[in-house]
Amino acid sequence: MATLSVKPGQRFTVPEWHTNSHLISADAEHQRSASHQVRQAGRTLRNEADNQAKWDEHDNQTRLAERISSVNRWREILDQCLADVDAEIDALAKVKEAAERALQAKNMPLDVSIECLTLRESRRAIDVVRDPVEEELHKEVKVIEKAKRELQRRVSGAFEQLCRLQEARQQLSCDRRCKVEALEIDRGCLSLSVSSPNISFKVKPTRVPGGSTVLDEWRENSQSNKEYAEAEMKASTELREAALLTIAQTNNELEAQRVATKFALCKRIRELESAYDELKWQEQNTLVEIAEMEEDIRRLEENIQRKTKDLKVAHTRLETRTYRPQVDLCRDQVQYGLTDEVHQLEGTIRALKRKLTESQNALDALYRQLHRIQTDIGYKANSLVLDKKCMDNWRKLMVPAETLVPEVDTFKGTATRAPSPLKNGQLELA
Repeated sequence: MATLSVKPGQRFTVPEWHTNSHLISADAEHQRSASHQVRQAGRTLRNEADNQAKWDEHDNQTRLAERISSVNRWREILDQCLADVDAEIDALAKVKEAAERALQAKNMPLDVSIECLTLRESRRAIDVVRDPVEEELHKEVKVIEKAKRELQRRVSGAFEQLCRLQEARQQLSCDRRCKVEALEIDRGCLSLSVSSPNISFKVKPTRVPGGSTVLDEWRENSQSNKEYAEAEMKASTELREAALLTIAQTNNELEAQRVATKFALCKRIRELESAYDELKWQEQNTLVEIAEMEEDIRRLEENIQRKTKDLKVAHTRLETRTYRPQVDLCRDQVQYGLTDEVHQLEGTIRALKRKLTESQNALDALYRQLHRIQTDIGYKANSLVLDKKCMDNWRKLMVPAETLVPEVDTFKGTATRAPSPLKNGQLELA
């Protein structure tokens, strides 16, 4: 007779089987929730890291650009100062040559006067008298010798001043070369990106190189070189004026500088007006964007409120269905659908809140930018007022050429014009 083969082993009850299924489902739900949280945290960290890296790079790009602008501005100042020094060296050299020619020209009159006195020593007897002619000849010799001493002093002073100007020019040139090299390096750094072929890790890149200076020392060095050159140029100008040379040329240079300054001032006013109009346009567009962003934020908040109410409905439905009796308390399609709806609504609300935060941050940034624009508009308006006042003052100072009184150049014997009242002011502006 056949018998039923019974395999040895543990037997579980049906409730245990159901319990195990519920545990597996609960664990799956828990793991999915944990995974979702990890993914969200990873996305948040990734976004924050990307944003931080982009902002850091943007800030450093801005700092590099501002530094390049600052160094380039100083380079332009040094270029202008170098040009002024070169012009002054050339003018002073011409004055020195003119003084040397004038000094050389005094030799012939002196020789003639001495020769005359020597010849008159050949007089004899009663004719050897100290007459007015001899007295005038002696006076002429003294005057010529005094003029030669004065001219020699001017020549020596011009030579010494030329040496000091060359020293000032050497300092400016050295400073300018450093600025040009620094500009090339910083511009190269500004052009670097993640796709550049020459980027790599460096050994201790954050170290402070030996011989480094602080920003104030850097600025004071260039300012000191500029002030030293300006002081030497002013001294050279005073020396040229003291030598009474090329007064007409000085007036022409001053007039040219007046025209150049007026032209630059008019150009600057036009640039300020253009920048002011651009800022006003930016202000208007920013205000429009702020209004649109505020409207979008309001809509986001309303959408979040609606989604929150929908979530409350789904929660209430799920909670209410937990009170179904006995076997009707099953995980049917409605249960799964409501659960999915809860998860979907929660994810949507989180996304909307993140977007709301992002929009609010963008709105704050727009308000900061608006404040910056409005502040800069104030600066531009103030600069316009000041520059227009400067233009009015320059018009008052523009003296017609007919009002200048001609004088006689003691070296060339030609008519020249008196220096303009702007001479000292022009030296200060140079």
